[in-house]
Amino acid sequence: MKEEFPQTDAPVPGALPSGAAAGGPSARGAASDDLLPLEAWEGPAILLVDLDAFFASVEQLDHPAWRGKPVIVGGDADKHGVVSTASYEARRFGVHSAMPASTAERLCPEGIWTRGHFDRYREMSNAIMDILRSETPHVQQVSIDEAFCDVSPTPVNREHPVQVARRIQQRVEKLGVTCSIGVGTSKTIAKIASDMDKPRGLTVVYPGRERSFLAPLPVRTMSGIGAAAEQKLKSRGIETLGDLADADEALLLRLFGKNGHVMHVRANGGDDAPVVTDDPVKSVSNETTFAVDLTERDEVEAAIATMAAKVGRRLRRKGLAGRTLGLKVRFDDRTVRSVQRRLEHPSDDELAYTPLLYRMVDEVWHPGVPVRLIGVSMSGFAAEEGVQESLFDLDEVAPNDIDVEPVIKDEGKRRGLIEATDLVKNRFGEDAVRFGRELRADDNTTGSASKNPADYK
Repeated sequence: MKEEFPQTDAPVPGALPSGAAAGGPSARGAASDDLLPLEAWEGPAILLVDLDAFFASVEQLDHPAWRGKPVIVGGDADKHGVVSTASYEARRFGVHSAMPASTAERLCPEGIWTRGHFDRYREMSNAIMDILRSETPHVQQVSIDEAFCDVSPTPVNREHPVQVARRIQQRVEKLGVTCSIGVGTSKTIAKIASDMDKPRGLTVVYPGRERSFLAPLPVRTMSGIGAAAEQKLKSRGIETLGDLADADEALLLRLFGKNGHVMHVRANGGDDAPVVTDDPVKSVSNETTFAVDLTERDEVEAAIATMAAKVGRRLRRKGLAGRTLGLKVRFDDRTVRSVQRRLEHPSDDELAYTPLLYRMVDEVWHPGVPVRLIGVSMSGFAAEEGVQESLFDLDEVAPNDIDVEPVIKDEGKRRGLIEATDLVKNRFGEDAVRFGRELRADDNTTGSASKNPADYK
C-alpha cells in the first residue's frame, strides 16, 4: 500500500513500521511475516474502487494474444473518433482517454484498435458490482468502472477496512481484470487516493492524516476544481491543496460562492458527503457523434429515431416514464443548441414521442447545416414535480404546443410492438431487432463511447 499505508500484495495485508515516510518505497510482493499488524481504524471508512483501464483490460482478457500489447478502445481516427480507454501498454506512448483517435494513432502506430464490445463491459461491470454489494450494502456506482463503498467498522462488524479492500482486489482479479482502491475517511480522500498508484494499487489514508496527505498535491487533483477554477486560485498564489486549506475562506467565498466553502472544507480533510445507494435518476439520455456530418433531413431524423429508441429502452428497463423531452444538436463548429418540451403525460414510448422530436429539431436546425452530434433525453420522473433538471442544462422548458401523431396511433398496438421488441432484445441482444429508420444511422458513428453508468444498466 502507498502513502500513509505502504502497498503490499501479500494475502494478509499489514502495515510497514509506523515511522515509515509517506510515499516511501513500495512493499509490493513483501512476505506477510515481514509486516506489522494494521493500525486501528476508528470512524468512517470509504473505499473508491476504480477498475484499471477497464475496457482495454476486458479486451485483453477476451483476446489472450493482446495481453502485454498496446490496446486502444475507441472510434475511427478518420471519423472524429476519440479514445474511450487505452491499456497501460498504450499509455506509455502518451495515449489517454478522450484523446482524438487521430492523435492516438500517431503516438502509437502499433496499437491494436477495437471499437469495443459494450454488452461485454456491462456484463463484467455488473459482476464486479455484485462483488462489492456482497461486501457491503452501501455501494454507490458512479460509472461503469468506478464505485464508492462504505465499509466503516461497526459494533457488529469490526473487520478492518484495509482487509475488505484487499479481499475485493483479490475477488476482482479472479474475474480476469484488476482494480485500484483508495481508502479514506471520506469520498474526497478515497477518490484522490485511488489515483495515486495504478494499476493494482491500494492507497490508504488513516484517520487524522488527511491534511498531510492532501497538502502537497496540486489543486487540480481535487474533483470539482477545473481549469478555470485552477487559474483563479493560482492567480492568488494558491497552487496546492495545502495552500487551499490555509487560504482565507472569505476570499474563496467571493471567488466561488458556496462552492468555495466546500473546497476549503475538503482541502482540510473534511467531507461528510454520504455514499448514496439509491441515487435518484434525474435524466436518461443518449447521444452520438457522427463520423460524417449530417446535412439532410432524412439523415437527421434517422439519427433522432435511433437515440429516441435507446432512451425509450432504458426508461422501460428502469421502470421510468418522464414528462420532459429534450433534444440536443451540436454543429460542426462545436456550437450547441437544445430544446425541450413538457409532455402532457409521462412517457417511456419512443413510438409516441419520436414524431415530436422531428418537429422540435426544426427549432434548432435547418437542412444543409452540418450536424456533428445529436442527443435525446427524458427527465421529469417524479409525479409531483413539474420540471426535472435535464442533462442539457436548459433554464426553461416550454409546454408542448406541437400537435403530432405517434408512429402508430393505436396505443394498444404500439405498446404490443414495443413489448415484443423488448422481449427479443432481452433474449438476443440490443441489435437483434430495430426499425429501418434506425439502421440508416448505423454506419456513420465514430465508435466512441462514454462511461456514463446510465448507458450500461
